[in-house]
Amino acid sequence: MSDILAELTRVRDAFDKPTLRLLDRKWAPLVLAVFRTTFTRDQKTVPAERLHQQVDNYLDELKLAGEPSPEGPGRALCMQWLAHKWLVRSRDEDGAEFYSLTSHALEALDLVQSLTRDRTLISESRIHTILDVVRRFANEADPDRDTRIARLEAHIAELTAERDRLAEGGDIEPATDDHMLDSYTNLHSLIGQLPSDFKRVEEAVAGMHRQIISDFRNEERPVVEVLDEYLAKSDSLMKLTPEGRAFEGAFALLRDEPLLVDLRRDLDVILTHPFAQTLAPGEQREFRRTVKTIQDGIRDVLGERQRLSATLRAHIVGYDVAKDRELDAVLRQINQELEAWMQTAGPRATVEVELVPPRIDVEHLRERFWDPADAAPPPPLEDVSDNAPAAPDLEAIRRQGGPSLVELRQALVIAAMTPDGSSVADVFSALPERLRRPVELLGMVHLLLGARPDDGDGFPEAEALLAALDGEELVEAVRPDGTRRAFTVPVLPLRASDADALVEGARP
Repeated sequence: MSDILAELTRVRDAFDKPTLRLLDRKWAPLVLAVFRTTFTRDQKTVPAERLHQQVDNYLDELKLAGEPSPEGPGRALCMQWLAHKWLVRSRDEDGAEFYSLTSHALEALDLVQSLTRDRTLISESRIHTILDVVRRFANEADPDRDTRIARLEAHIAELTAERDRLAEGGDIEPATDDHMLDSYTNLHSLIGQLPSDFKRVEEAVAGMHRQIISDFRNEERPVVEVLDEYLAKSDSLMKLTPEGRAFEGAFALLRDEPLLVDLRRDLDVILTHPFAQTLAPGEQREFRRTVKTIQDGIRDVLGERQRLSATLRAHIVGYDVAKDRELDAVLRQINQELEAWMQTAGPRATVEVELVPPRIDVEHLRERFWDPADAAPPPPLEDVSDNAPAAPDLEAIRRQGGPSLVELRQALVIAAMTPDGSSVADVFSALPERLRRPVELLGMVHLLLGARPDDGDGFPEAEALLAALDGEELVEAVRPDGTRRAFTVPVLPLRASDADALVEGARP
């Protein structure tokens, strides 16, 4: 019989995996287009609410363009993709939810990316890569000492001959653009497989994390057995699976800083070749980010392992051995009491056991206890008197105060008794500078208007006169800091009767 049934079973198993289920769906092109648009090498995670809104916007754009699209809101579609294991949802330390692609979705995207390339991956560069790997593996697998020495000598002789030829001035044949492009395509294909490999390792560690948490919560096995299984799985994950071996190799690369420096320099040298002009700026940028891609994948896997280790540490710290021993003692005592009771109890005898203790009526429970630190006096104030500014003198304080009414009143009385037609502006301008502050001008007007008699309506006669005047005068005031300011005031002439009123107003 042929092997058709066995092959059919294996193919069906492959189609049951999320990767091929994604490619086999009706809306597979749309889902992959959303993934390629939303998730990039720089944007590996997207906040949940933002992805829901983006999917809604994408669907609206497709409907406007006449493209068919699935029905339902973006949130419902994301939930479906989450259930199909194309998306994974996680929380950060602040509790915010994020979406990221699973390894199955990354594999589907890599496959679509490889099918969209114009050049085939079967090239001279790919064959050389295979030959180099096979030669190195054969050398490592051959246990014969003489054979290994012969291989090494042949390789050394080949390299020595090439070095001597170049040292003697031999020509260096430049690599053609086609050869470099083939090599770049091969290398880009190998680099493109790293994110999905790292994601598979991360998912394997996350699955182990969920299983260990379940074992801890169910308490079906002792803690020692759970820890032993974790260590065994961790060792097998890193050494027995292709993903684990890829991770171990990348981790060794990360620890070798000179090797990383050489890798970055080699990537830059490759892009200096003229063939790089045919690459898009995005392709060149992604090629330069090869080292960062490796570092990001390693950081994600190590972060998942750290979360797993934190869970183990928290359970071990919280595990109460004394409590387990106390429970065992109580159970043994119950067995002893049951044995004594069964000697006299009948076959249908029962014992009333109170499973839930009675409720305790407590009116108030103290929530806070007295803390001596709360009653401690505050610390003494720091003496900063040495840093205090100098106190202002009396003259400086006076210059910042109100008008000098006594001196202003004397000046107005003298001017009113002299029948020369002087006005308030003339009297103010004749004062010394220390009495020509802006506030002194206001004080002088206040004194004159307060000395004028009322006109019977409750308003001073001077105010009525002031309202009827159209003339204005310009006076110059001097501020305490020496700056000058010009003011325009109405013409307020002084009368002989103002002198008596000013003198009468000065009496208490």
